[in-house]
Amino acid sequence: MIGVAVGTIALVVVMSVFNGLEDLIRSLFASFDAELKIEPARGKSFLAKEEWLQSIQNLEGVAVLTEVIEDNALVEYNQNQLVARIKGVSPNFLEQGRFSNGYFWGDTTLGTDLRPAAILGRGVGFFLSVNLDAPNSILKVYYPKAPRSAASIDPSQLYNSAVLEPKAFFSIEQRFDDEYVIAPLNFVRDLLNYGQKRTSLEIKVADGYSVSSVQKALKTHLGPDFLVKNTDEQHATLIRTVKLEKLFVFLTLSFVLAIASFNIFFSLSMLAIEKKKDIAVLQAMGASEKLIKRIFLKQGALIALSGALLGLVLGIGLVWAQQEFGLVSLGISSAVVDAYPVRIVGTDLVWIGLTVIGITLLASWRPAILASRVRPVQEL
Repeated sequence: MIGVAVGTIALVVVMSVFNGLEDLIRSLFASFDAELKIEPARGKSFLAKEEWLQSIQNLEGVAVLTEVIEDNALVEYNQNQLVARIKGVSPNFLEQGRFSNGYFWGDTTLGTDLRPAAILGRGVGFFLSVNLDAPNSILKVYYPKAPRSAASIDPSQLYNSAVLEPKAFFSIEQRFDDEYVIAPLNFVRDLLNYGQKRTSLEIKVADGYSVSSVQKALKTHLGPDFLVKNTDEQHATLIRTVKLEKLFVFLTLSFVLAIASFNIFFSLSMLAIEKKKDIAVLQAMGASEKLIKRIFLKQGALIALSGALLGLVLGIGLVWAQQEFGLVSLGISSAVVDAYPVRIVGTDLVWIGLTVIGITLLASWRPAILASRVRPVQEL
């Protein structure tokens, strides 16, 4: 029973950790990504006229509509250069609850049309050695363009350039921190010569509306030429990877539990051997093979149920203690959370209970058959 309980505790704790990590990933991405994102089904950009944008804004459940132009560009600060992902956003970008998790320091502003400003990922800022407090701090941005003449040797014909004033750093997740520069939409539009074209639209859902219902309405309104993705779909590969890891860890621990259940198999097998005469007496008194088999299966069921119940209770207790007191820390001073995140999911407990009971009953099956094959004539 102890082995079953320990295996159950391990399953509960590990599954809860994976659930917690999945929630942490979602919460971090929610600080940077929109609740819903509209992208073209083909190509990298689309024409976004004012009337069409207004029709989306007027849809029921749409609270904030942010226009986005996003592409790679070369950024330079004090002769330090880096190819970054520049993201031009309309002024209401910060109205969508951005950077609510993680770290943010500096001014939450994107400047003015005359003095456009930028919010840099921490990795970008550190790589370029950006000093937010430096007077007249300038970030130069370069974007390649098709030359007017293939034979041109004038460097100014090869790229557009403009300057930004760095105002703040954000730190959410390494991929975002090391790549992104947030800038005003008009600045990026002029730098990239996009005109009325946009690469995506980001939607904040109004209070009282579900994300799935608004997503469905947007898909119906936009048709097959556009993709409407929720936060999970925007990072489908990463979320799928976490779920696959959780599945394989569950299978691995179940296999370990199956090996541990050999103790039950041998214990019940020894019991069947030791109690041969008692079994023969019962059969002589009229007990059927089915009754003998049920006796041993019930013995295995008692071990399974008691071990699973004890393991579930102790496992839930450990997870609760981790949530409340942070017993096991990440050991990283700059981490977003201090301790390992955990969360219990009811369906996980059901699957764990069924797996533990199923493995234990399978381990009890063979000893039950051996016990039922005892012959009174040979043993008495």
